[in-house]
Amino acid sequence: MKNRDKSWFDRIVHLIVTKEVHIKRIFFVLTVVCAICFPFVGVNYDLSKYLPDFAPTKQALDVMEEEFGYPGTARIMVKDVSMQEAKSLRKQISEVDGVDLVVGADLATNVYMGDGFLDNDLTDEFYKDGNAVFEVIFEDGDSDKSTHKAINQIYRIVGMDRGCFAGSAVASKEREASITREIAMAIGVALVIIWLILTLTTTSWMEPFLFIYVMVVAIILNMGSNIMFGRISFFTFSTAAILQLAVSMDYSIFLLHTFNGYKSQGMERHLAMEAALKEACSSILASGATTIVGFLVIAFMRFTIGKDVGFVLTKGIICSLAAVLFLMPALILQFDDRIARTAHKPFLPSFDRFAVLMHRIRHVVFIVSILVAVPCYFGQSMNHFMYGDNAIGASPGTRVYEDTKEIDAAFGKSNPVIAMVPNGSVVQERELTEALEDLPFVNYALSMAGTLPAGIPESFLPQAVRDQMRTDDYARIMISVDTEQESDYAFACSNELDRVIKEYYPEHAYMIGMTPTTIDIRDILTDDYNKVSLLSLAGVAIVVMITFHSVFVPILVIIPIEVAIYLNMTLPYIMGENMIYIGYIIVSCLQLGATIDYSILMTNNYLGFRKEYDRQEAQMRAISKSTLSILTSGGILTVVGYLLYFTSSIQAISQVGRLVGRGAILSMVLVLSLLPALLSLFDKQIQRQQQKAALRMEKKREKKQKDKKPEDGEQKAQEGTEREDEIQEALMQQKTEEQEGGETA
Repeated sequence: MKNRDKSWFDRIVHLIVTKEVHIKRIFFVLTVVCAICFPFVGVNYDLSKYLPDFAPTKQALDVMEEEFGYPGTARIMVKDVSMQEAKSLRKQISEVDGVDLVVGADLATNVYMGDGFLDNDLTDEFYKDGNAVFEVIFEDGDSDKSTHKAINQIYRIVGMDRGCFAGSAVASKEREASITREIAMAIGVALVIIWLILTLTTTSWMEPFLFIYVMVVAIILNMGSNIMFGRISFFTFSTAAILQLAVSMDYSIFLLHTFNGYKSQGMERHLAMEAALKEACSSILASGATTIVGFLVIAFMRFTIGKDVGFVLTKGIICSLAAVLFLMPALILQFDDRIARTAHKPFLPSFDRFAVLMHRIRHVVFIVSILVAVPCYFGQSMNHFMYGDNAIGASPGTRVYEDTKEIDAAFGKSNPVIAMVPNGSVVQERELTEALEDLPFVNYALSMAGTLPAGIPESFLPQAVRDQMRTDDYARIMISVDTEQESDYAFACSNELDRVIKEYYPEHAYMIGMTPTTIDIRDILTDDYNKVSLLSLAGVAIVVMITFHSVFVPILVIIPIEVAIYLNMTLPYIMGENMIYIGYIIVSCLQLGATIDYSILMTNNYLGFRKEYDRQEAQMRAISKSTLSILTSGGILTVVGYLLYFTSSIQAISQVGRLVGRGAILSMVLVLSLLPALLSLFDKQIQRQQQKAALRMEKKREKKQKDKKPEDGEQKAQEGTEREDEIQEALMQQKTEEQEGGETA
């Protein structure tokens, strides 16, 4: 009869506590399966793969893949080499499996003049001062295994000592080789530092190991289950595990602390765990909901790397919630005795003095925040943004970065672009090639019609050469542009190329390259940010509004986090650094979703203390009680962020890590200083809304009681006691307000 009286939630909680052995077995099996699946999850490094179908570059790539394949590119320089050796090397590289076309100084002469080597228009572009450079186009994409295998073969042909290797395919290969090592190192160091932080902020030597174990299980479940997507982006692969570790550690801490609180009251441990789950579940789910909202809105980006990042990180939070609410209780009950035996005194003192300090400077903090918020709101959009492949390029100090600089110093910049035009008039194709070569920023333009000497038919050429430059429907023109891949000048040159090509081929002409791709990414991402930021803000505000049953409180809760975001995103502009736009979008949403919990915790504590104390005392007590939890959570997020910054050789990952770490610090500072000042300043409005919310809840409760009669007198007595307590609390609140009104008068 008692089981029937229990709600469905009570029955689930009871099941979790009593079926601990079965739960541990289920999680063990799932963890093993996901660990086996993890190596089979593919990683994509090509940003163009995430362009929507309507983007011009995406349409061009689809045509290219159908007609010629999906090409990766590389630029290789060989030092201290003669012309004849350069010709021999180009021939050897062109014969490597996976290589489609190699452009060098001897290309035209080699095709038309047999084995002799004569100077031609390409010589100065590809041979200088004993150095030869080759533009290599592969049959498959930059990150394909066949391309990377071909690069390894080229390494052996050229020799690592006398060769310099650059280009998107080489960068992709080196990123793939280093990214797993860097992630493993970052997570390893993070676990050690997080263990130290947890040791300082907990009261048992066993607790940190328990927290970390549960999070490691959740990470394995998330990363292994990514096999459902087939491939995930390099950005997701690099950041998902360590960010999941940082933002969801709080759930375990809160559950264990709640359990210890009930057990200290003398409750039997199974009953204490049931009570802890009932109390902690709503807070844990509310905290998880704000983080999920921050991640999930990223999936609404039209640039679909947002969908990739958003879904994986959202799934990670769900895995963490499942591990904490199902596996964690079983482990706590199993190791409860060991936790008690390894207990130690708190290492950190109380934060009462810190709370007094924050109270004293509240007016200064409020004024400074107002003065900073407005210019930072506008300043964040004034950054110099990077959008394309340069944003994920190698950081200074890596071999790819240094080799690229050396090649550019010897031969100048070469930004490869491929034009595809309808296969038709040879004269028209030749005229377009000549028009492209006449542009001041073009190093060279190679096409079948433009390079073939007059009077020589194309049938004279080997079939392999013809297949590289022409199909039944399209002809291919190889263009080298003397610009960086991403700059205002490069964008202007790309637009001029497009204009010239459209003059000769108004329809069905396509242009492919890093710069055209970056232009499309820029246009799409800029529009995505406005949509994603508004959705993130609205979603989090709704969750907070539901949590506090108030419309006004969410505004106060969000203000410190938004000011922290604006300041975090403005600092790169102040310091003269480039900002990677993908990181700008993702970290803005992540910082809001992950650190809003600090504001919620502070506000909850303030409202709790406000029932017994005046607003000044409630403010100081809320700061004192909240500081340790905020420092623990924020400290972990800060450590994780800066570990990504210091360990990753990929600029995008490194900068995102720095933004995450710095954002966590700014959020902590403003929640501990600005938010209490706001809560105290708008105390009357908050209390008024809290009273209205309490009255609404009372009316709902009365209506529910009318619809359902009490089953026994004991329930009536309990309800009467609760009602009496609420009335007494309202009277005390009214008396407090009257006293404050008298003091003000």
